[in-house]
Amino acid sequence: MTKRAEAKYKLDRRMGQNIWGRPKSPVNKREYGPGQHGQRRKGKLSDFGTQLRAKQKLKGYYANISERQFHGIYVEATRMKGDAGENLIGLLERRLDTVVYRAKFVATMFAARQFINHGHVKVNGKRVNISSYKVKVGDVVEVKESSKQLAVVMEANQLAERDVPDFIEADHNKMTAKFTRIPHLTDVPFAVQMEPHLIVEFYSR
Repeated sequence: MTKRAEAKYKLDRRMGQNIWGRPKSPVNKREYGPGQHGQRRKGKLSDFGTQLRAKQKLKGYYANISERQFHGIYVEATRMKGDAGENLIGLLERRLDTVVYRAKFVATMFAARQFINHGHVKVNGKRVNISSYKVKVGDVVEVKESSKQLAVVMEANQLAERDVPDFIEADHNKMTAKFTRIPHLTDVPFAVQMEPHLIVEFYSR
């Protein structure tokens, strides 16, 4: 489990946005931050503050990836051809925990990481228990046969709050998902606006 698994909605309130688009988010009721000083009027953020906030929001969205891991993904994105911000999103969407979440095998990013760590997922027929595993185009991700009837899987399948994006072909009868292409930023169904270009600016200061 990640350290933020029990208090993931604190991030929503701190950012003042419903990051995952979940109906239970406290932001749906009140948009101010947590704690006794949460209702204070917010000052205008500096350029640095805006960039830092963009980084915290994207890191938090992907189940609160550690800074070391996130920076490593950024470095890899800058070494690839093309726009570094787009590459960053593409690499994050290739993570196995992201694919499991996008395919609606589980309800949240945090649940996806735990689900993989507990050995419920196979990639191309082989069990993989590393949530940061990088899925390639054409790879087939599936829920292990003995895990298909788990309550978390059955419940996630029925979620009406989000759809499977078109870069993943999901078959919920067989509980398989094929990663068909690396998505662009505009293809990814974020519930709020993500600004990877600000993260590139943050790290390249």
